[in-house]
Amino acid sequence: MEILDILIIGGGPIGLNCALEAQKNNLTYLIIEKGTIVNSLYNYPLYMRFFSTAEKLEIDGIPFISTAPKPGRQEALEYYQGIARQRNINIHLYEKVEKVSKENDIFEIETSKGKYFAKNVVISTGFYDIPNLMNIPGENLPKVKHYYTEPYPYAKQKIVVVGSSNSAVDAALETYRKGAEVTMIIRHSEISESVKYWVKPDIENRIAEGNIKAYFNSTLLEIREHSVIFKDENGKTIEIENDFVLAMTGYLPDFDFLKNSGIELQGECLNPLYNAGTMETNVENLYLAGVVCGGKDTHLWFIENSRIHAEMIVKNILLKQK
Repeated sequence: MEILDILIIGGGPIGLNCALEAQKNNLTYLIIEKGTIVNSLYNYPLYMRFFSTAEKLEIDGIPFISTAPKPGRQEALEYYQGIARQRNINIHLYEKVEKVSKENDIFEIETSKGKYFAKNVVISTGFYDIPNLMNIPGENLPKVKHYYTEPYPYAKQKIVVVGSSNSAVDAALETYRKGAEVTMIIRHSEISESVKYWVKPDIENRIAEGNIKAYFNSTLLEIREHSVIFKDENGKTIEIENDFVLAMTGYLPDFDFLKNSGIELQGECLNPLYNAGTMETNVENLYLAGVVCGGKDTHLWFIENSRIHAEMIVKNILLKQK
């Protein structure tokens, strides 16, 4: 029975960074990823551009060369998947981790394809897998999309975009420019301050000129086959014709998986309990890395500021071996 030094759950940028750090320190490791390499980035909108410049997305000091000031999805896929190839990262793809348990000092990791054993486990699963549902009637209709990829299916259609973050704004602008009739339903009083600074004036101007209709301080109440019903800022209930709903309401980590692995979750945001100096959770030798550390506050951690987690984790593992 092989017992790995580290088993890493999640093959995103931070999971890859943990693997690179393990390689440098001659630790045996394996990444298990339920999709492709950097699966979340693969599922991003096709024409998405990062907020950050390329050097802030680099891992392990490997240069990220971009032809644009802000790299896009395809460049990022080439960069991270290229690293996995060039560094011969030990990774199993299209294999889902179903259970993590611990007996004495060894973790047993059960997956959709087998069983593995490791002295240490790193959970680096991000947050992009589970939509933050509105829990309203009609949300399960085929016309409702919680993921947006490209605008072409929505040409000449009546679109409702729910939300005001980057994903909602990108969806509204792109579908509008492909001929959709776009209505935004926004819970807050303005477009989110987190929207990319070069995009925010664009959406605000489209709203001001009336090309994109926006209802602020409003709540979607029900989705019907050919319409939606919402409450506006005056408390008035309004029904409008509708073909598609793009519910850009955010995403959540798999909290059930974290709890079932023994990790304590705290407060309204279900923040996982971990040591900020080592990234070790309340379960000894079980670590967190990347966006998953933020619980429901998925805007707390990014590639840029969580790249350091890999070095922190491996440093702690090596210290315990002495």
